[in-house]
Amino acid sequence: MAATLPILPRARATLPLLLAASLLVACAGPGPLSGSRPGAATTPRSPPVFTAPAQTYPLPVVPTPPPVAAAPSPTIVTQPTSDTICLVLPLESPLYGPAAAAVKAGFLAAANAAGSASRTQIIAHGDDGVLPAFAAASESGAALVVGPLTRDDLKTVLALALTRPRMLALNQLEDGSALPDDVYALSLSVESDAELLARRAYADGARAVATVASDAPLQRRFKAAFSAAWQRSGGSTTREYRFDAQPEVLSVLRRELVARPPDATLLAVSAADAPLAKAFLPPGPVYASSQIADGLPAPMLRDLEGVRYVEIPWLADPDGVFFAHLPHTSLGDPVLDRLYALGLDAFAIAELLANPIPPDRVELDGATGHLSLTRAHAFIREGRIMVIRAGEPTPYVPAQ
Repeated sequence: MAATLPILPRARATLPLLLAASLLVACAGPGPLSGSRPGAATTPRSPPVFTAPAQTYPLPVVPTPPPVAAAPSPTIVTQPTSDTICLVLPLESPLYGPAAAAVKAGFLAAANAAGSASRTQIIAHGDDGVLPAFAAASESGAALVVGPLTRDDLKTVLALALTRPRMLALNQLEDGSALPDDVYALSLSVESDAELLARRAYADGARAVATVASDAPLQRRFKAAFSAAWQRSGGSTTREYRFDAQPEVLSVLRRELVARPPDATLLAVSAADAPLAKAFLPPGPVYASSQIADGLPAPMLRDLEGVRYVEIPWLADPDGVFFAHLPHTSLGDPVLDRLYALGLDAFAIAELLANPIPPDRVELDGATGHLSLTRAHAFIREGRIMVIRAGEPTPYVPAQ
């Protein structure tokens, strides 16, 4: 839900491809998803720092990457004439409409809770309509545009939009290119989950890790991000195995893992394949993507006993104090519920970035995880690590 938000899927069954992203400075202010409307500053001031209450979950701190020089852009960033925040989403797209609607619902729920619904404007577009939508946002004098949602639309806007306001993209570039100075990125990326799990596995004492991954693009990206983060953490090169549901292939997998048992295993497969794949793994910790438990009944969840994965706080801890003032509307699909949470966080971040001088550091306990703004203008996201016990997802507590 565990490299960047993917190109969105070609069928509803592959919507999870969407989920596919430090110093604390004390600051008095509103909670992470509420607060007063930011006023328009009339005189220059030093860039502010926004800090929300720090997450207490005992996980390693994510280091802020070094500054990355942004590529030159011919785009003219328009000067705002209002404090309006425009949400640009493919609501009219037959393929991406459900995902966009979930983000919109979360964004408006947060705006209403903050008393800021009047400053928001929704600009809907269909397939191939993102450039006219951004032109409309620019003409409106908006202080900030939130969007685009898909990776292809983001590439189109960065390459072809001649004028646009400051923007908070809900995706990130596939090749990891630097963002222009006026562009920020907040995403539900599988890479964020993979990074967190790699650090967790190393902190848990694993040193030799095997990866078992299917051929699905999302799972291959999740595996690649984990392997890269694992080596950065100090681990040795991972041993890679391909998952195939054919009995003879699974038998070979079992023999090889038994002959050379790893300290831990990364399981990068779909929820439907997870119980079968888990049965062929050797004893030891198993780490998996955020979607590993999506839609599985209790009997199948019991087959995943001990599997550790990352979930967003909105689903892992729905009764959390940070979310008490927000409506908990279930959309009937964990993927859409995660996108709803993305909308909640997008509004909280948008209120900060819409200020005339945006903050250069942000630490925020949000619905999708603890969010940290890097100097490259991308938000690093840390979710909650969960473990399946007796058929139930529970918070993971590391051994003392």
